[in-house]
Amino acid sequence: MTLSSDTFIYFSSTLCFAALLYACKNRALRGPLPLPPGPRGLPWIGNVFVNFSEPWLTYEEWGKQYGDIVHAKLLGMDLIVVNSERVARALLEQRSTIYSDRPHVPTNKLFGMDFNTGLLPYGSEWRLHRRMFHVALNKEAAATYKLLEVRKVHQLLRNLLSSPEEYYQHFNTLSAAIIMAVAYGYDVTPQNDPFVSKLARLLSLFLDALSPERAALIGVIPLLAHIPSWFPGGRYKQRAKECRILARDILDGPVDYVKRCIDAGTATKSMVYDLIRGSYGSSQGHDDAVKAVAATVFMGGVETTHATLLVFVLAMVLHPEVQTKAQEEIDRVVGSDRLPDFNDRPNLPYVEGVFLETFRWHPVSPMGLPHMTTTSDIFEGMYIPKGKLMLHESRAMAHDESRFLDPLIFNPARHLTPSGDLAEGTATDPFGFGRRYCPGKYVADQTVWATIVSVLATMRIEKARDHCGNEIDVIPEFTGGLSNRPKPFRCSIKARSLTAEELIRTSHDGD
Repeated sequence: MTLSSDTFIYFSSTLCFAALLYACKNRALRGPLPLPPGPRGLPWIGNVFVNFSEPWLTYEEWGKQYGDIVHAKLLGMDLIVVNSERVARALLEQRSTIYSDRPHVPTNKLFGMDFNTGLLPYGSEWRLHRRMFHVALNKEAAATYKLLEVRKVHQLLRNLLSSPEEYYQHFNTLSAAIIMAVAYGYDVTPQNDPFVSKLARLLSLFLDALSPERAALIGVIPLLAHIPSWFPGGRYKQRAKECRILARDILDGPVDYVKRCIDAGTATKSMVYDLIRGSYGSSQGHDDAVKAVAATVFMGGVETTHATLLVFVLAMVLHPEVQTKAQEEIDRVVGSDRLPDFNDRPNLPYVEGVFLETFRWHPVSPMGLPHMTTTSDIFEGMYIPKGKLMLHESRAMAHDESRFLDPLIFNPARHLTPSGDLAEGTATDPFGFGRRYCPGKYVADQTVWATIVSVLATMRIEKARDHCGNEIDVIPEFTGGLSNRPKPFRCSIKARSLTAEELIRTSHDGD
C-alpha cells in the first residue's frame, strides 16, 4: 500500500502544524528569554556530526565557541551541556531539586541495567538507595576499610614484582578485590574469578551502549530495540540479551554468598552485611535494594578505579621527573625501612599533587551520567526547559585554561603553594555534583591514594626497551566510550632497590 500525494501532504502539514504549535507554546512559556547558545543543526534531526566514540571532544569545542552552557539538538534530542565547574555547582548543587533527575534511556532496560542507582529516576526508590549508601559508605564508614585497602595494595605490589608485564590485569584485579571485599566481604581469586570475569564482560557490553549519543539512536528509531537477533543489525539485540543474563547473576550471586556466610557464621564486615543486619527490616523490596546498591558499587567502582590507576601509570612513564620528585619526598618522610600508610598522607603534599593531577589530567568519566530537568528554569537570562538532558563536561572543567595553565601537561606542582604546601581550590571533582555524586567517593579516594603512594615508594615505572636497549616510545591511546581508560601499552615496572623488593616480599597483607 502506498500513500497518495494528497495524503502525504495532509500528514506532513499536520505534523508541521503540531510542531509549530508546540514551539509557539514553549516560546510563550519562556517569554522573550533565549535558550543557551549552541550550534545550529539540521532541521528536525539537529547535530549529527558528533564524535560518537569521544563525544566530549565535540562538546568541549562547542564550549570554547559558545560558552559555559550550550544548547544543542542531537538526533532530535535536546541537550544542555555544561562546560564549567562554576555553572555545574550553580545548577546541580544550588538548584539540585531541579537537576537531580535522570532521563529515560531505552538502553538501560534493554540491557537489564535499570536497577543501577546511578540510572534511577529521582524518586522513592532512589532515595532508599541513597540512604543505604549513606549508612554503609559515608566518610566514617569508609575509613574502617583503610587497613583492608592497604592489604590489597600490598598484594598488588607482590603481583607487580612477580609479573610486571601483566600490570594491566593486576590493577584490574586490585580494583575488583577491594570493591568485592568492601561490598561483599569476598576475597577474589588472583585469576579468572567468576564474579570478576562476569563483571568484565558485562561492562564491555554495556558501557558502549550507555552513552546518550548511542541511546538517542534507539529513541529516534525505536524499531532498533525490537528487531530479531538473527536479523541484519541484530547483534545489538544479542548483546543486550547476554547483558541482561549477566546483570541478573551479578545482582544475585554475591549477595547469596554473603547470606550463606551469615548462616555459617563466617561473614566478615561488608556493605551488604551491614545492610542485611541493619534496621531497614526484611522485605522483598529491601532485599532487591541491597542487591542493587551493592551491584552499583561493584560495577562502578571496579571500572573507574582501574581506569584511574592506569592513567597514573601512563603519567609516570611519560613524566619520569615527576616520579623522581615524588619518590624523593616519600624517602624523606617515610624512610626506607617500612611501607607508607594513611598516617603519612598529611606529610606528603607532592604525592597528594600527583594524586590530584591523576584525576585532573585525563578524567576517566569525561561526561559523567546525564541529568534531566524536572521543571523549567532560568539561569543568567537563559531559559532551560523542563525534561531536557544535561551533561556536565568533566573533561572541559579539568582542562579549563582559566584555572589550569597548560592543562594538557601533567604537573602536580599546580596543586601546591610556592612554599610546597598543598594549595586550596585547585582540585577538580571527579565524583560528580549535587545529589547525584558518586556514593563510593570516599572508598575510591582511599584506594587510589594508597595505590599511588605504595607503588611510588617501591617501584620504578619507565618506558620499555627493545632488544637493542632503546626506549620504546609510548603514544597514549584511550578506549573511548563512557569510561575512557588508557589502552594497554608496553612499560617497565621493577623494584626501586633491593630494600624495596625485600619490603614487598615481607609485607604480609599490610602487617
